[in-house]
Amino acid sequence: MTLLITVFAAIIATVKWYTRKDDTMQLGMLVFMFWGASIMWLGDAIFGYAEDGADFFAPAATDMLNDAYLGFSVVALALVIWLVRLLATDPKGVVRSSMAKSAKAEKAKRAKKANA
Repeated sequence: MTLLITVFAAIIATVKWYTRKDDTMQLGMLVFMFWGASIMWLGDAIFGYAEDGADFFAPAATDMLNDAYLGFSVVALALVIWLVRLLATDPKGVVRSSMAKSAKAEKAKRAKKANA
């Protein structure tokens, strides 16, 4: 399940990255994280098959559920890392301009209060 979830996330991110108009959203980092996780889970599947044989393809329901939770957790963690990096680098200047507007409004509020 973890392999399938991360591969689907990698494919979706790759299609979005490939059809982008510009690179301001830094989707390349997200694509690399998802494909890296997919390769990691592929290695895990290969070694799991080598160890368990055909039983690897017949997991218990609880094992599949745990793997699904793990897969979704990996995707969520990658999205959080990507979002933090996107906010930290602020490629479109949205956070910077929002902070400047907030500071300007606070300064005007203080000036108005001081004059009253």
